Amino acid sequence: MNSLVKFTSIAVVASALLAGAAGQAAAANDRFKEVLERGTLRVGVQGAYPPWSYRDRDGNLVGIEPDLAADVAERLGVELELVEIQSANRMQFLQQGRIDLIIGAMSDLPERRKVVGMVQPAYWVSGANVMAKAGLIKEWDDLRGKPLCAKQGLFYNNVIAQAYDAKVISFSGNTETKQALRSGKCAAWLSDDTAIQQSLKAENWEGYEMPLESRYHSYWAAGVPLEEREGIWGKFMTGMTHDWHASGKLIELAEKWKVVADPWFEAQHQRLSEANGEEKDSQ
Repeated sequence: MNSLVKFTSIAVVASALLAGAAGQAAAANDRFKEVLERGTLRVGVQGAYPPWSYRDRDGNLVGIEPDLAADVAERLGVELELVEIQSANRMQFLQQGRIDLIIGAMSDLPERRKVVGMVQPAYWVSGANVMAKAGLIKEWDDLRGKPLCAKQGLFYNNVIAQAYDAKVISFSGNTETKQALRSGKCAAWLSDDTAIQQSLKAENWEGYEMPLESRYHSYWAAGVPLEEREGIWGKFMTGMTHDWHASGKLIELAEKWKVVADPWFEAQHQRLSEANGEEKDSQ
């Protein structure tokens, strides 16, 4: 248990651990204790979602989320084992005990809260945006009356079509959607800003840009086993995500991996760093 010293400097983590230790049943404490005794933290991360998590040329999992996983392991004083997951199996991996934690581009949705312990605060945010030829679109109102290519099933397709009187042309996948943009069937590709940033970074889209401030946000949460959300493991991860915001670590990672950080990050940093300062003053 000497490894606990490595994170007791974070006030919010320490208070969470003390609160959990005082009131939680032993069963809720098992994962936290198990990770320390095992000496290894198993974290599920995406394998093909640059720059959040992907395999480099040497086959290693790298990116923003592996960096966050490494920070958790370091605070615990244990080794890190990254486990590649997909959106379709990540919750099952957690339920089956194959991983201890998800940091894998998972939006916090009501139906998911029934099966996974969603850690608050969220550590990332994504939103609707467009990719278009540079200079074509400068503000949301510029979408009015324009044809937009989009993947089928996105909740904001109809919202944006109605709000801006735009004609949304739907396709089965992003590959077909982007091909339609290249061929001139639409003025812009309407998508999640993380997907757009990934494409601009990894594909040949010279002369294109993501010009707008994102709207209709979705918040990404780390995930712990549902039964441990209110136990020490869940409280510890709440402390970790709180500190990522308060310390500015998430803003630093966005800069490191050349991601355009939504204004939400700075707002969270200011709010939680001020809260930390007030907590220290009251002690």
